[in-house]
Amino acid sequence: MIDSKKYIITFLITAVIFGTAIFISNALGEKKLEDVKSIEDRVALDILSSETQFALLEETSCKDLGPGFLSKELGSLGEKLAYGDNQTELNNDNLEYLKRSYFLLEIKDYLLMKRLTEKCGIEPTFILYFYSVEESCEDCEKMGYVLTSLRDKYPDLRVYSFDYNFDVGAINTLISIYKVEPNLPAFSINGQLYYGYHSVEDLEEQAPALQDLALRAKALETATASSSSQETE
Repeated sequence: MIDSKKYIITFLITAVIFGTAIFISNALGEKKLEDVKSIEDRVALDILSSETQFALLEETSCKDLGPGFLSKELGSLGEKLAYGDNQTELNNDNLEYLKRSYFLLEIKDYLLMKRLTEKCGIEPTFILYFYSVEESCEDCEKMGYVLTSLRDKYPDLRVYSFDYNFDVGAINTLISIYKVEPNLPAFSINGQLYYGYHSVEDLEEQAPALQDLALRAKALETATASSSSQETE
């Protein structure tokens, strides 16, 4: 009789613990879904905002053309979508739609900035980065961090990232134009192709476009320091 009571009590305690664990797991799952849905909604609004901004930028004058016009905004969108990629709860159709919109937004920004820089006689530095999420690509992830560091270091540098295997005709056209082989990660710096992982230092030494960018940044820093010194005097 005592053994029966012991088994019943043990069963009840186990059932309560198990039920509590299921409740907590479901609650956390619902919270995660809400967080992901919130990110999805914000990305959609950001895309709409950026598309509207494009129409306004087409009317801009050269004196209004400052460094890093939309690069930070695009970077923020990319980070949100990268987070969404890692959330299995996010509806795949919605994520595919948002990624498609984001990639097209990047291409629109690239074409717009090419037109604006040509119009204003500015020497731009563009990086078109191609990666893959269909297979394990550790170098793709590491290269992404390197390019983010470069973008933070040089505000005039514009970095556009694309999933090489994503089914968008415009991405396939970019791949065809720049003759990018499926040896990923791959990236084009002002038309010059590079494959595999490269550190920030490697790229600054190897890429002429980045060398020019570094020289311009140093000259601007020197001029700013000189101006500040004169004002102090």
